[in-house]
Amino acid sequence: MAIAHKSEINIKVGLDENKVPEKILWSAEDGNINNMEAESILLSVWDSANKDTFRINLWTKEMPVNEMKQFFHQTLISMQQSYLTATGDEKMAATMQDFCDYFYENMMKE
Repeated sequence: MAIAHKSEINIKVGLDENKVPEKILWSAEDGNINNMEAESILLSVWDSANKDTFRINLWTKEMPVNEMKQFFHQTLISMQQSYLTATGDEKMAATMQDFCDYFYENMMKE
């Protein structure tokens, strides 16, 4: 398969002496992003040969819990939208949206 264009996304993680993330920087030249700081990253990669997902889930030790909750909520919404786009499965996407609403309502009670 010939590749017409190559794009790179780079992630740099600064660790403390206990290998806990202190700083996360990411770059994406196609998006004009260069060493942008992030507090958290969730990355999933599908391995078709083994029918398995590899995950990288990182957050800095300084990330506030309330922001982590918001990050998860927004990630769930994004997953629901991506699922609908990728599969066209409106019924399951609606179920996922119901869960996102439930998650948000209960998250806000805490």
